[in-house]
Amino acid sequence: MESVRARAPSSTANLGPGFDVFGLALDAFYDEVTLTKKNNGITILTSDLIPTSPEKNTAGLVVTHMKKKFKIQSGVEIKIKKGVPAGFGMGSSAATAAAAAVAFDRLFGLGLDDITLVASAGVGERASAGSIHYDNVSASILGGFVIVRTKPLDVIRITPPRDLRLCVAVPKISVPHKKTEVSRGAIPQNVSFIDSVMNMSNAAAIVAGFAKGDSQLIGSSIKDIIVEPARQHLIPGFSQVKKNALDAGAFGVTISGAGPSVIAFAARNSNLKKIADSMRRGFASANTNCEVLVCKPSQGAKK
Repeated sequence: MESVRARAPSSTANLGPGFDVFGLALDAFYDEVTLTKKNNGITILTSDLIPTSPEKNTAGLVVTHMKKKFKIQSGVEIKIKKGVPAGFGMGSSAATAAAAAVAFDRLFGLGLDDITLVASAGVGERASAGSIHYDNVSASILGGFVIVRTKPLDVIRITPPRDLRLCVAVPKISVPHKKTEVSRGAIPQNVSFIDSVMNMSNAAAIVAGFAKGDSQLIGSSIKDIIVEPARQHLIPGFSQVKKNALDAGAFGVTISGAGPSVIAFAARNSNLKKIADSMRRGFASANTNCEVLVCKPSQGAKK
């Protein structure tokens, strides 16, 4: 039987002030999806603890959507191998969705453009987030740094600086079911004009940093006074983790996506071990263990 396998990377969204707009692919973890043509229906095979009914599975939603949209009569078997930890703000569901969309496109020879692939993958986010959003899936598919606009959907990709490095601290804590929905519920519904201007200025500076290839400008602009303060109580020891990493030389620190992972921005010549160790101590101050991964941006999904 004809099969196609695709791998898609983990990602971090928001980057502080770019809520639901910014995404960055991370060369840290990867999900792998293999699609095989079959006579009829959609079946899901996996050894991971994820739903296997197509209507509740990220890849299942993507394949169901693409079969209908592109009038594909063939059945599809979906094999999923998770590498991105689920529920920790690393774009786990997005990586599965991105790999599924890329594999489906190739399996059926559709030749889809980037925006159509992103739109298709975004459907899969309903499984974990309860709604469609595109920041993580855009980063996973296209790689690098992405800026997402909607109505109509548009994604701008910028190649990150070659010296940009990230320290991602993943705390070993239990996360609630539908964690993304829970964390989105903590976001304030009303924001002051002054706060929105402050976040917008920092977001603009982040884009300038990527455009200029300036890792220090990117990191020093990772400042969010709207979403981060509203969510930080969900992460034990967050304030100490952030303070420690900045004291150790990180350019900027924020919550990775919806958390609870915390991400520090630095450069290749930074003392990355010192930053990583400082983040471990920060979580330890709240009696929490963590794993810290030092990585660089990823180039995106691979077929």
